Amino acid sequence: MISPHIHLPYEKIGDYIQFIKQNKLNLEIYFSSNALDSINTDPLPKLKNTLDYNPSLSFHAPFMDLSPGAIDSKVRDATIERFNHIIDIAETLKPKSIVFHSGYEKWKYALKVEVWLEKSLQTWRPLNERAKNVGVKIAIENIFEDEPTNLRFLMEHMNSDNFGVCFDTGHCNLFSKVSLENWLKEIKKYIIELHLHDNDKSADLHYPIGDGSFDFNTLFSELKNNNCIYTIEAHTPERVLKSMERLKEYSQVFHLIPE
Repeated sequence: MISPHIHLPYEKIGDYIQFIKQNKLNLEIYFSSNALDSINTDPLPKLKNTLDYNPSLSFHAPFMDLSPGAIDSKVRDATIERFNHIIDIAETLKPKSIVFHSGYEKWKYALKVEVWLEKSLQTWRPLNERAKNVGVKIAIENIFEDEPTNLRFLMEHMNSDNFGVCFDTGHCNLFSKVSLENWLKEIKKYIIELHLHDNDKSADLHYPIGDGSFDFNTLFSELKNNNCIYTIEAHTPERVLKSMERLKEYSQVFHLIPE
């Protein structure tokens, strides 16, 4: 049975701690840049003790203004500094994975995916080695990608079992110009985590699973043999519970395999 991770900002854990502990939720903890500015390793053992039911954890790294494929070396250095801080925290809390944004926007790179790829590899190769030594996988999330080629290129060049894709259903539904089948054909074997939420293609609405127009039947049918982390990104307790129930139904139909 799938026991999904629930996306939650680090700063909000205290606000929802009763709901979290009552439902014994596994968590994907999002560390924003603001959170990293105020956190060191000191409060982390306290957090670990608060989550005394031993949940499975994953992390979401900061992303605003950051660019792992930046041409400007100082922007890339700042990005790497933030990302290394997340791995510092991972050494204490031992998450299964850390989700990072790809930073690829085709118009920003003038359709020159090879420029983004070259700089991205300079960022990810050392970070992935460090993450592997810590025992945590890196998962790169699709954001504004309207097709999967750049992610496939990155996976092929990284060629690491510790480095994969976090496939985000809501972003695919909103931004993609190709079919879901095309996405899965290109990146299915690299998917190690799913971000599960829905929308009606008008905005990134973070609806519960099945409340929008994303084709979850095709997704779960195609991924039923993939060993994935299933992460719900529905941003209210009510949407979380609704998504958990619907994921349970899909799990029973497709016999999904959790990480």
